Amino acid sequence: MTAWEFATSTATQTQQLAENLARLLRAGDLVILSGELGAGKTTFTQGLGRSLGVREGIISPTFVLVRIHPNLADGHNPGGPDLVHVDAYRLATPGEIDDIDLENTMDTSVTVVEWGVDRVEHLAASRLDIELVRAVGGALPAPGDETLGQTEDADDGSMDFADTFDADEDDDEPRTLRLNAVGPRWDGIDFSVLGQLVNTTE
Repeated sequence: MTAWEFATSTATQTQQLAENLARLLRAGDLVILSGELGAGKTTFTQGLGRSLGVREGIISPTFVLVRIHPNLADGHNPGGPDLVHVDAYRLATPGEIDDIDLENTMDTSVTVVEWGVDRVEHLAASRLDIELVRAVGGALPAPGDETLGQTEDADDGSMDFADTFDADEDDDEPRTLRLNAVGPRWDGIDFSVLGQLVNTTE
């Protein structure tokens, strides 16, 4: 396993780093994103999608679990892989991951899984684990917290799901991105091309 660490100061820089990474990706690659709420996981995925040349409109797939963004034949990267964007927060076990049949799309897509640590590693022999760390941390909810992503209705006190479960509201604060490249797919790959390198370890 090879570890790399990068720094970004704005959402634009985070997306640019993701765009640079996308140039190294190909169909079959698995990217696991971790980090607290608002860490920038969806912002990062938007940068990946733009560089891969897939359909726009990437938002957190929290309530649908999986969104597929097909490659655009008339885009800047025709023939490239689709992007499969997964939110695994409410999927407690690898068995629940298997139930959404990601294996059917893995060979033709780049698969990005938010909250995928300890849930999806069995899907591929190689993967990229990317942790996004905000300069100022926020509260991390307990797994299974059913109030997560809900807002209280001022009229009757009931709870309503918000549209911005992982809204990256503080995108323009500094972030550290820690990338661990696992498996033979990434042997010898130089990730220093991604952006502002802070540290690297073997």
